[in-house]
Amino acid sequence: MSEYTRLVLIAPLAETAAEILPPLQAALAAERIDVVILPLPARDERGLINLVKEIVPAVHAGEAALMLAGHADLVVRSGADGVHLSSPANVGEVVSALHPQERNVGTGGITSRHIAMETAEAGVDYIMFGEPKPDGYVPPLEDTIERAAWWAELFNTPCIVYAPNFAALEPLAATGAEFIALGEAVFNHPEGPAEAVRQAMAIIKAVKAP
Repeated sequence: MSEYTRLVLIAPLAETAAEILPPLQAALAAERIDVVILPLPARDERGLINLVKEIVPAVHAGEAALMLAGHADLVVRSGADGVHLSSPANVGEVVSALHPQERNVGTGGITSRHIAMETAEAGVDYIMFGEPKPDGYVPPLEDTIERAAWWAELFNTPCIVYAPNFAALEPLAATGAEFIALGEAVFNHPEGPAEAVRQAMAIIKAVKAP
């Protein structure tokens, strides 16, 4: 395990690679980012594959893995490294399909301790606590902290915790979670994504996790 919690970026939804690549590359160049989770727009299958293929090289150049938000069926053909599921409902099926092709599977949508344990048993590469729901609702930070601390203490499957803002970074890092995910807090930062990532890592590295 790293000496400090590492960063995951949730990219903003973009219609074109030209729209997302400049801020994404700036963030990747600022500090170590382990994973980028990429939401995809409404588009035909070929259009989505082409979009991801434009983004993959930049993410890999930044030494990060690219996880598609949904669209497990497009992972291999697009060159992505895996899929992030918003629900663990069919996670076992997705793991069985993608792990033999050396692709990763992670999931959010964890609503209880029992579901978290069942999801880990299905063989996922990580679980995420606290991510926003499709309607924008973010679970209470206190709940995310409690679950992350419980998980980090007892289980080996890596845990990502979502930080809605910079104020959440310190208490989330203190849980011992392996990763913190940032989205809007980075890409909407008034000083730009690169400075946002630098500031975030400074906060995280100052925390002595258990």
